[in-house]
Amino acid sequence: MVSPTIHASRVWAVGGISHVKLSQLFHKMDVQIKGKKDLDILGVCAHSQQVAPGYLFFAKKGRKVDGAHFVDAAIAAGAVAVVTDLYNPFLTQVTQIVTQDLHGVEAEVARRFYQDPSQKLFLAGVTGTNGKTTTTYLIRHLLEESKAPCGLIGTIENILGSYHLPSLLTTPDVLTLNKYFYEMVRQGCRAAAVEVSSHALDQARVDKLEWDVAVFTNLSQEHLDYHKTMQEYARAKKKLFTYLVSSTRKSIEKCAVINSDDPLGRELLQELSCRRLSYGIDSASAHLVARDLRFSCEASRFTLAYQGQTVEVETALVGRFNVYNVLAACAVALVKGYSLQQIGEKLKMFKGVPGRLQKVASKAGVSVYVDFAHTPEALEQVCTTLKELTQGHLISVFGCGGDRDKEKRPKMATAAEKYCDRMIFTSDNPRGEDPHKILEEMLVGIKDPSKVIVEPDRRKAIIKALQMAKKKDVVVIAGKGHETIQIFKDKTLPFSDIEVALQG
Repeated sequence: MVSPTIHASRVWAVGGISHVKLSQLFHKMDVQIKGKKDLDILGVCAHSQQVAPGYLFFAKKGRKVDGAHFVDAAIAAGAVAVVTDLYNPFLTQVTQIVTQDLHGVEAEVARRFYQDPSQKLFLAGVTGTNGKTTTTYLIRHLLEESKAPCGLIGTIENILGSYHLPSLLTTPDVLTLNKYFYEMVRQGCRAAAVEVSSHALDQARVDKLEWDVAVFTNLSQEHLDYHKTMQEYARAKKKLFTYLVSSTRKSIEKCAVINSDDPLGRELLQELSCRRLSYGIDSASAHLVARDLRFSCEASRFTLAYQGQTVEVETALVGRFNVYNVLAACAVALVKGYSLQQIGEKLKMFKGVPGRLQKVASKAGVSVYVDFAHTPEALEQVCTTLKELTQGHLISVFGCGGDRDKEKRPKMATAAEKYCDRMIFTSDNPRGEDPHKILEEMLVGIKDPSKVIVEPDRRKAIIKALQMAKKKDVVVIAGKGHETIQIFKDKTLPFSDIEVALQG
């Protein structure tokens, strides 16, 4: 039976919470309450469009907009109280809760309103540049039981028991996260796998959650438009492990699962004092190791070794980079108490992740893959994997996102040129930038321009690649993966790489 896909607003109406007293939500918190304290709070949110009568509204300042500008809209929608960092003496129709720690107060209110749901789940957070989505899907698959489902929060979708919700952010805000965890618990979930982005860590979206396991996959160049330097980017990633060791309301031992083949992973292993479970392929000191790797177009096979025991693993996930994702998920399952044999059996049944090296077509002997790779390292990993499996030519179609890290554009091109026989540069999500300017910046990274075709229209670029391909060739369409829209400066259009590839 297919689980229902529902709009996020539906979940607000689901559940057993009728109301919570405002005085309970802010009990012993460092805030000033101006107005009535005995109010019944029926809901909490930080978006004025989600406000309903009886709600508490957080007027937070974001990077682009200030929530204070939406207080009137929230009140008009029925908000009875507003949390703010600046008291407004003219705002007398609602209670004002004043604090200089909006993020901390928001996280604590979320925890209290939704009855501390993360404490009732085995909570596994996954951070890193690449591999978060596949790793969380694998964790969910390994931890899922017939009578105890495992929830999922991530880039593609949010799975709350029987509900599948479209994802707007890799990691939602802390109010939404607690709401989702509450619904998971209500539906019988015992565990949840959560993608934790560097933005979420930097913006304290995962504060005051009770983590059981924190996973680090890898670090490579990404999001420098936001973090500015790799040092700041790495510092943001490390925050998940600070949250891990600082969460104290669970009695079980916390565990950090770390890729010891990654330089930052080795740094974390040295710095952390909590329990650590390392994994790797090259590292001789890793606790969990993959040996004797064998790849085909249909599967990856390897020997999984842990504490003197081994099991033969076969998975539909292809490529060395996916072996790392499998190792990370296996480590979480080991922490949860599964045996190596149980893990090996479950992995055989894993079918893959939408838009992650997904084989979508095979016409006239041409294999076509769609992948989300949008960093230089991820694109190189995908191209390396496919080049080893290609008997003919490897043809790639990809672009770079607008209003994002410009430094990676020539690096993406350089990464692809190492392995691809032909490349078609096209638009990704141009957003507010000129697509032609982005393509020019990509071309800077190319040594042999004769290998490149520039086609700004993504649909035409994909069709051109399919028409160009001959028997035994492989086409990889990279950058957007599962996405079903394309974002331009003045419009957002429906667009799916998978659908275009199937039609082409």
